[in-house]
Amino acid sequence: MFDSIDRILHSFEISHYGFLPVDEPLARLPSTYYQPWENLISRLPILISDGSLYNEFASLPLLSTSELRSLPEWRRAYVILTFFTHAHTWSDLQPREVLPANITVPLLEVSAYLDLPPTATYPALNLWNCGLVTDGADITNPENVVMRHTFTGTTDEAWFYAVSVSVEAKGVAAIQVMLECVKAIEQDKKDEVLECLRSFRVIVSELASILQRMHEHCDPSVFYHRIRPFLAGSRGMEKAGLPHGLFYDEGRGKGSWRQYSGGSNAQSSLIQFLDIALGIKHEGPSSQRGGKEQAYLNGMRQYMPQAHRQFLEYFDSVAKIRQYVQSKNVSETLSSTFDEAVEAMAAFRDTHIKIVARYIVAPSRARDQSQNQGVRNIASSSSEQTSSKDELKGTGGTNLMAFLKQTRAETRAAKSRTPIAV
Repeated sequence: MFDSIDRILHSFEISHYGFLPVDEPLARLPSTYYQPWENLISRLPILISDGSLYNEFASLPLLSTSELRSLPEWRRAYVILTFFTHAHTWSDLQPREVLPANITVPLLEVSAYLDLPPTATYPALNLWNCGLVTDGADITNPENVVMRHTFTGTTDEAWFYAVSVSVEAKGVAAIQVMLECVKAIEQDKKDEVLECLRSFRVIVSELASILQRMHEHCDPSVFYHRIRPFLAGSRGMEKAGLPHGLFYDEGRGKGSWRQYSGGSNAQSSLIQFLDIALGIKHEGPSSQRGGKEQAYLNGMRQYMPQAHRQFLEYFDSVAKIRQYVQSKNVSETLSSTFDEAVEAMAAFRDTHIKIVARYIVAPSRARDQSQNQGVRNIASSSSEQTSSKDELKGTGGTNLMAFLKQTRAETRAAKSRTPIAV
């Protein structure tokens, strides 16, 4: 039997803000022991811009994680140390391929505790890096969201993250309504299923409306040339100067080369939830049927908090909404309403593609704008040097536009009149 929705949400650490934590992420670690970390990250954009960052890193003590007392503190440490990791790697004209032990050692411990990769993930950049302008403010409005840290100190970067935070917060309504839908299907209550799908369509349209606000405070040129370089990972970055990835130096002759994807919205549990709800299947351009490698989107689950990964697995096992709608004993109204929900999801992806075209594809065609940038244009370095916009690489490592267009096509293929693949 389907468990109570509140119990399900609680067991998978899903709050009334969705995949955002129930309590506002810490602004500082309470122990004065971590003052060196807090002092450095509070000045990070200035240190990057004036060129003194590496001197600061050189004098940073190697701190233990033994003073971290709670889950919010471990998350705060993860945010700090992953920001340090990407700042150290990408702040110079050439990437620095060795991460020093004073960052590596505590980062590996924190990452192991949280079961997350030791790199700047979507949780580090967004979920655990935000607050509200005032208590009780509407978090679904990005104007009310405060980002704790950025690499550039620009409003553009803060807004870029804030929009994602607001999308996440609005998305909790979709989680709740589709769990209700699963429950209604179990009880064969077709009218309730219909209302759930109608509500879901409206919610997804509202998510797209929030995403469309990106242009209000984030300039495409600033994003492409100043912000995006810091979001790059260490996988597939040969052209940028990291042929082996990043060496995580643990000191005393220990360490290892590692490669990770950069921060990407593909690491959002919400987006994958929406797909599962509608039975949308993605193979992704990097997948190989029967091969050893998982499809790209499944691989991105390793960059999500553990409880949220487990929730997606659970929901995938119980969500048979598309199959139910395709059964012979449902009405045409129910089928068409499901298809409208799928089309709303495709429209959401249309919005995303338009943003990518404006913020990545168009600036990549104007490379002369970046010739005098102080930071190496990793965004260009990670792109194939051809005239095809479909070969641009995303920070997550995909062939960007080809991947996005494929996911949109696969979304529309989920409509109820399309046979379910066996």
